[in-house]
Amino acid sequence: MLRYKSLFLVLIIITLGAQSAFAAARGWDLDEAHSNFYFRIDHIYSKVQGHFNEYSGKVAFDPQNLAESRFYFEIKTASIDTAVVKRDRHLQSSDFFDSGQYPLMTFTSTRITDAGNGRYEVQGIFKVKGVEYELMLPLVLAGIKDHPAVKDKEVIGFNGQLTIDRLAYKIGSGKFYELGLVGKDVEILVTLEALSDKEE
Repeated sequence: MLRYKSLFLVLIIITLGAQSAFAAARGWDLDEAHSNFYFRIDHIYSKVQGHFNEYSGKVAFDPQNLAESRFYFEIKTASIDTAVVKRDRHLQSSDFFDSGQYPLMTFTSTRITDAGNGRYEVQGIFKVKGVEYELMLPLVLAGIKDHPAVKDKEVIGFNGQLTIDRLAYKIGSGKFYELGLVGKDVEILVTLEALSDKEE
């Protein structure tokens, strides 16, 4: 009986140790005023640039605990903004994002890998127009420091760039690409700031 009690105690200690090792990563509140998802795409010869005005996100990140670190972003497709109202309405239509039927795009991380020199490969699921795709979002950790304007807060920053083929995600049928009007490759810039209470 004593042997079984000892074994039981050992199992409890191992379990508690495992829970401690995989504790939740530090949570950060996305600073939406200083973050965004920018894009650039060809139009015949010029480059059209834009961003999204309405989005939200959740960040849990600790470089020492990537197993429990997470990124989640939710973007309202109807908030697309290229500074030309007529063009924005066209992008919201069924020719592109079909915002009426698919109001949200989301990205949910599934694994984060340290690629060295402050670079992280964030594997995740990108959901657009109701379909889920695997996507790797490369992010560079810009730094973590005391926020210079918000008392008792620290700020973390990330920047990332990638290029995607919009036709692979069914953002458009390809007819405007075949006409030589709108390119298919979209350059994306993700830039993030998030705040957290200062750690003791």
